Amino acid sequence: MQASTPAPFLNPDDAVVLFDGTCKLCNGWARFVIRHDQARRIQLATVQSPAGQALLGWAGLPQDKFNTIVLISNNKVFIRSKAMFEILRRLNAPWRWLTVARVIPQILRDWMYDKIALNRYRLFGRYDSSRAPAADHDRRFLKADQ
Repeated sequence: MQASTPAPFLNPDDAVVLFDGTCKLCNGWARFVIRHDQARRIQLATVQSPAGQALLGWAGLPQDKFNTIVLISNNKVFIRSKAMFEILRRLNAPWRWLTVARVIPQILRDWMYDKIALNRYRLFGRYDSSRAPAADHDRRFLKADQ
């Protein structure tokens, strides 16, 4: 999906991952991205944050019920398994090599993704509120006042 107006808070070459800040699995994925994106090509925002809410609205995605990860880059919106592969593609080896799994048909990848996403709280747990980034990760998180 590509939008006609520029994404708010992002420069043309920026990439941002939107994730559920109350989900323990999603927070683990965000920490994984921070740890393995040593070139700092990817920013992050929780869907509960003002920046996350604005980007969801811009992308035409639900702002209250959220069951997927989103990557926005160059005014393109990637969700579900496409977002995961786009994120992996931006990481260094060996992680980018996992993109070979794109040979699995998207309908099957997204079905598996949806099963995990819909059961993520039961399987992995949930925080009572959106988790704030650790002090050393603050510069990796997109802010609405940028």
